[in-house]
Amino acid sequence: MRVARVTPRRTLRPAKVGADTVTDERWLSATWPFVRAHLPVPPARVVELGCGPLGGFVLRMRLLGYDAVGVDPEAPDAAEYVRTEFEHVDLSEPLDAVVACASLHHVADLDAVLDRISSVLDPHGTVVVVEWAHERFDEATARWCFDRIAAGEDSWLSHHRDRWRASGLSWDPYFHGWVSDERLHAGRDIVRGLQARFDTKIVREGSYLFADLGDVSGDDEQAAIDAGVIQATGIRYVGRRRARPAR
Repeated sequence: MRVARVTPRRTLRPAKVGADTVTDERWLSATWPFVRAHLPVPPARVVELGCGPLGGFVLRMRLLGYDAVGVDPEAPDAAEYVRTEFEHVDLSEPLDAVVACASLHHVADLDAVLDRISSVLDPHGTVVVVEWAHERFDEATARWCFDRIAAGEDSWLSHHRDRWRASGLSWDPYFHGWVSDERLHAGRDIVRGLQARFDTKIVREGSYLFADLGDVSGDDEQAAIDAGVIQATGIRYVGRRRARPAR
């Protein structure tokens, strides 16, 4: 796959505050089986939108024979990555799949990004999305997470735990201020936008927060969700490009 390199123009915002390599690798390893299961067969052409500084799933895909490229203003400086926003990357041919993992809730213009995904996919192309529904991150869910952060852990969760405690605010006004300041897109809006453009094959809720919680596993978080202790803030989505009407 030939992808033109262009001058970076930053519109994506960092996904995590103080995220470390171990946490991100834990997240990628836990999420990879879902992504892998819904990719077309190699050597499909795949772009990962918002691959981040670790490069996301790109190397995993390339080891399996995929023609994979990662796109992110903070992507690694290597041939299989392009340091720019997905909206501005110059693609030379249609894609068989686009992967977006914990990136769509940060993009500047959600509709523009979803339109671009639709426009660059092959007629039978697939979109695989893992996302966060911030609107379900209520006080009970936040407290459950904050109580499980390991001592000395530096993550987006520990950052907001400390800021909330220092603010003197109740949870709702603190949380709404955070979401407004970072201009995060709600999970329901992401799903609605995807369903408006793609034929939905899978959409389900589940775990998302465990990777930043020390010894807590995805199964532990899912058990708390199933018991009604916390909300399911994770989203898993798979769709196919919708056929355009013949003219």
